[in-house]
Amino acid sequence: MGNVKAWIQAARLRTLPLSLSGIIVGTALAQKEGAFELGVFVLALLTTVGFQVTSNFANDYGDGVKGTDNEDRVGPARALQSGLLSQSALKKGIWVSIIISLILAVWLLLKAFGSENILYLLIFFVLGILSIWAAVKYTMGSNPYGYKGLGDVFVFLFFGLLGVLGSMFLYTKSWSWSAMLPAITIGLLCVGVLNLNNLRDIISDEKHGKHTLVVKMGFQNGKRYHFSLLIIAFGCLLGFTWIEKIPLRNSYYFLAFLPIAIHFRKVMVTQVPKELDGELKKLALSTFLLAVLFYIAVNNFL
Repeated sequence: MGNVKAWIQAARLRTLPLSLSGIIVGTALAQKEGAFELGVFVLALLTTVGFQVTSNFANDYGDGVKGTDNEDRVGPARALQSGLLSQSALKKGIWVSIIISLILAVWLLLKAFGSENILYLLIFFVLGILSIWAAVKYTMGSNPYGYKGLGDVFVFLFFGLLGVLGSMFLYTKSWSWSAMLPAITIGLLCVGVLNLNNLRDIISDEKHGKHTLVVKMGFQNGKRYHFSLLIIAFGCLLGFTWIEKIPLRNSYYFLAFLPIAIHFRKVMVTQVPKELDGELKKLALSTFLLAVLFYIAVNNFL
């Protein structure tokens, strides 16, 4: 199944901190309510990593087969595109990753709910199956939703709402309306990372029929859309802070928006799409920083 370096490249490890942000925020909200279990936390992180790696393998395969990953592409070379992995090897890797993810998901659900909460087990198992479907169908198959401009919607739902509220529910068996606000914040910032990717790749995507939202709306409108994502994300977190009456001294998680503001200025002045490549890492790591600071702040660890 290829060498280790090739599989690490296909796994795209730099995307993992972003995928973990929702779990960290959801855990913070649960712990704020007095509910936490280390085993659930660790398994939730591992399951999310499994889903993300599955998505990355599938994305590498789907874009590689369709020719979207080619010599015109900006950013790190893909495993299939560069010939490090064959189609058959990568397809086997996707199946192995799916199986591992399902095992971790079932283990997590049994740990969180026990065998007596059959309804919760079934609901979250279905959500797990849908997560894997979303990971694979983004670029794979004859009708991938990522090629129709629907990637933003799925990222918001799975990285934001499901990631935060779902992980909170694993501990508390409940959720609150106010928890929707940080869930929206994380979801929109994750969409922002995808939007940056689409802004960077707009020329190649349009050339090969990948009709992302950016391709549909154009480069300049894509940057305005990016601004709206960041502003609404900030506003939702501000609303949560106000509703929950979190004191100013514990609101230092807003410091994560300082590098985001600097990042946004860079995006707005950039006119050459390929020059946005470095901004993906900045926004992803800023989102992860926000999640970690949020976890520390809402539970008064400092």
